[in-house]
Amino acid sequence: MSEQPDNDKVALLTGGSRGIGRAIALRLVHDGINNIIINYVQDDDAAKVTTDKIHSIGGRCLTVRANLAYPQEIVELFSRIRESYDCLDILVHCAAFGAFKPLHKIKPNQWDMSMDINTRAFLLCVQHSMELMKKGVVVAVSSLGSKRAVPNYGAIGVSKAALEAVIRQLAMELAPRGIRINGVAGGFIETDSIKHFPGYEELIAKVVESTPAGRLGQPEDIADVVSLLVADRAGWMHGQTVIADGGFSLL
Repeated sequence: MSEQPDNDKVALLTGGSRGIGRAIALRLVHDGINNIIINYVQDDDAAKVTTDKIHSIGGRCLTVRANLAYPQEIVELFSRIRESYDCLDILVHCAAFGAFKPLHKIKPNQWDMSMDINTRAFLLCVQHSMELMKKGVVVAVSSLGSKRAVPNYGAIGVSKAALEAVIRQLAMELAPRGIRINGVAGGFIETDSIKHFPGYEELIAKVVESTPAGRLGQPEDIADVVSLLVADRAGWMHGQTVIADGGFSLL
């Protein structure tokens, strides 16, 4: 039996309306995956910009507003998907949340939100995706904070470490079903959210100085890695979290 053509495939991106998620969506359309579902939580303007960009390069886009911190809204997200598509081929989890503060100053609600959106939502989205995937590919976006102690990265780093553990566990469990799961851990990526990091300008100067590639990462750098991970040529990769950081973690 021949493989499904890429232009018939359907991809869901959580947190896909801006930043890394938008870059991944556009890259997938450039790769020939024309049916894109964008989940976002509140920025209608950003979602429209992403939708317009997808349409301008020949893709189709369904946007679904849902806060993944709440399991019922994840149920409603997948109900909307079923109204338009009878299958899902790709899930990319870009949705993320966290307070930039030391872990010992994290409040219980900030801890819960980081774990709920960065980790639990990924698990729940995979569980719902399984019902739509005859076989498929899942990628979650992590960060270097999953393995390194990063000042003011608090509960975010912890939740990303948990995310990578979930990637490994699910990859082992779902590979026999034809579902392949991996992750990508970005270094410091230039997005709007990182600009809220305490001491942003001083931090960035230090990061660039310590990065062999000599620059910050761009959302497109992560999109390029996701493009590889969802492709058939990466079919032997299961349960891995690929680091894409310009060499920062080597030093």
